[in-house]
Amino acid sequence: MADAAYLSQTSDTPLPAAPVSRVLDFVALLKPRVMTLVVFSGAVGLFIAPGALHPLLAVVAILCIAVGSGAAGAINMWYDRDIDALMSRTASRPLPGGRIAPDDALGFAIILALFSVLLMGLATNWVAAGLLALAILFYLFVYTIWLKRRTPQNIVIGGAAGAFPPMIGWAAVNGDVSFVSLSLFAIIFLWTPPHFWALALYRSGDYERAGVPMMPVVAGSRSTKRQMLVYTLFLVPASLVPFMLGAAGLLYATGVGLLGLFFIVSATRVLREASDAGHRCARQMFSFSILYLFLVFALLLVDSLLVLAG
Repeated sequence: MADAAYLSQTSDTPLPAAPVSRVLDFVALLKPRVMTLVVFSGAVGLFIAPGALHPLLAVVAILCIAVGSGAAGAINMWYDRDIDALMSRTASRPLPGGRIAPDDALGFAIILALFSVLLMGLATNWVAAGLLALAILFYLFVYTIWLKRRTPQNIVIGGAAGAFPPMIGWAAVNGDVSFVSLSLFAIIFLWTPPHFWALALYRSGDYERAGVPMMPVVAGSRSTKRQMLVYTLFLVPASLVPFMLGAAGLLYATGVGLLGLFFIVSATRVLREASDAGHRCARQMFSFSILYLFLVFALLLVDSLLVLAG
């Protein structure tokens, strides 16, 4: 069904496009909005890691995280082009829109993935390169191919792919995986379900039409809202672990504590919202969740800068 609907809307032959438009379409394959937060968290992991890395190599490492993340996003778009054509949120993407041929998109993504991993290994170390490769492969094979179309736990398990960047940044400096970098991984891992399920609540029609078993489609909105609150309650103490490990100070602990309270309030409002209210609270929580994660890592960065300045 999904394949038939996809083929009726587009074909493997891209439509003619101006050079600038075609470049922008290839950039869109990289999911630049998603990449921004991924790259920022990776940069923070790199900056707070004890040790020294030449500024030029630090820039190269961050570039590798960005390119690797974009490559994973492009492969995801290539594989999901049939269901993307069925959802209003994704129907205008370059592949379902017929502006880029699938083979071109896949080749582009594979080249970027290989380039990012190889360059990371040569510029920093092979531990960081291995983690980057693992993140890309995990996103492709575990999340995109195995989980996304089979289980409502797709985001819970598959979300681990998006939690790797701080560990990669840390490893680029030290060449290892520490409890601090694992704590940063845990923050993003626990943040992912309430973040994406908030989106899935008000986009459930899209996912149902495409046959993607997101939690609201399979378990219903009430169960999804309860699970969002549970993950949020686990997220708040997890966000304090960097402070407990001595990797952050009171500024960070106070800031993330207050942010966590706001996140719990948001999840509670979503749980209490009537089913016929249009998911207004879920939309607000989704937007706030993006700001929340950015501010958590921004606080970690500012706290580290203050320590250096002192």
